[in-house]
Amino acid sequence: MPDKAGKKELLYTSMEEKTLTREDFKQEQENKEQAKPKIRIRLLPLWFRVLLVTFLIVVSVVSGTIVGYSIMGGGEMVDVFSKSTWTHIFDLVYSEK
Repeated sequence: MPDKAGKKELLYTSMEEKTLTREDFKQEQENKEQAKPKIRIRLLPLWFRVLLVTFLIVVSVVSGTIVGYSIMGGGEMVDVFSKSTWTHIFDLVYSEK
């Protein structure tokens, strides 16, 4: 708003020596309010997601070994969990001919 002398009212001078009028100051404040980042509330906390991913990896490895040994390999599903099966597989992979 122009004052009696016809000049715009000086509101303040910032650190960069930039003078702002009342209108400029209001516009700057509105821009700052619009630029504020929105706070994101997570649906699942980070620790729960880590546990969930770890659990899913374990389930997929166990189910993959069961499917691979019993369906593709023709063995019994319960034999996947016996130590003798894994000893035999280890010997097959690492034996020298």
